[in-house]
Amino acid sequence: MIVFDLECRTGGHRFEGWFSSSDDYARQQERGLVSCPECGMAEVIKAPMAPAVARKGNQQVAQPRAAPPANSEADSPDAGVVSPVAVSPVAVSNDAMPPEAARMMMALAKMQARALEKSRWVGENFAEASRAMHYGEREAEPIHGQATLEEARDLIEEGVAVAPLPFPVAPPGEAN
Repeated sequence: MIVFDLECRTGGHRFEGWFSSSDDYARQQERGLVSCPECGMAEVIKAPMAPAVARKGNQQVAQPRAAPPANSEADSPDAGVVSPVAVSPVAVSNDAMPPEAARMMMALAKMQARALEKSRWVGENFAEASRAMHYGEREAEPIHGQATLEEARDLIEEGVAVAPLPFPVAPPGEAN
């Protein structure tokens, strides 16, 4: 089957016609069997049509991206809190990160850097030091370091307040 957009020459009415082939349309047209369903006139022509071209299997559908809000807190270099931004879903690809996501990541990195300035590196002793502060065996202070997933789970089960850092931190002396 083939579908043609048809147009009545007299009234300009547009409609679809389904035919078994282009030749079938031509034969029916010659015999006067194709007519406008609105006005009944037989002066009908093929209307221009957009071709239906299938997308390649390796192509993704582009989704619209929301525009960043004007004068948002995220635009400020000292932004501590990033306002939520409504964003349409974006297909996963190797495209550049949307600007609002990049601003959010930069704000988060700055917040982490400010927090780490007032925190002491304890390295692999993180679980031990956290436990000691939690149970009052040592004075409480902001610390950061390394812990295995199992150590972190054990700390949480014991009620010790810990959280992973959003970005990796290089131990002192190992950063370039």
